[in-house]
Amino acid sequence: MAPPVKPIPDGYHTATPALIVDNAPRALEFYAKALGGREKMRSAGPGGKIMHAEFQVGDSMFMLADEFPDMGPRSPKTLGGTASAIWLYVPDVDAAYRRAVAAGATSLSAPTDMFWGDRHARIRDPFGHEWSLATHREDPTPEEIEKRSKEFYAQMSKPAARKP
Repeated sequence: MAPPVKPIPDGYHTATPALIVDNAPRALEFYAKALGGREKMRSAGPGGKIMHAEFQVGDSMFMLADEFPDMGPRSPKTLGGTASAIWLYVPDVDAAYRRAVAAGATSLSAPTDMFWGDRHARIRDPFGHEWSLATHREDPTPEEIEKRSKEFYAQMSKPAARKP
């Protein structure tokens, strides 16, 4: 007798991001080079576009497909922006950030130590998706986070120093 089918397949978590891009083969190459992604499978759709692919970064699976505007899915580039971002914890955010930018990502913010205990950076991939890259470095108490956040936002609200 076959074992029962698992409701969540091995290697997956409860939530799995599904990305729509304008060139899935190129995106799979980029995610491998920039984020260490490992392609697990791909399935061609109409006109040779990728209807469904899966890749893994660390212990997380991602689904990916080319955009098919006639059927609904559109990429951030087609839509002119994105309404979401992906948070990716990595062992070394500085190295991950450098690798992603060298592979063609656009820097949105360089690695910075943040008040909640992460070292954090942001990038936009060549397909319009935004990624937060982070390495957790400390576990501040809720009181420390509150104090640090007030200092952080106060510093952000100061006007930039003018050059003479």
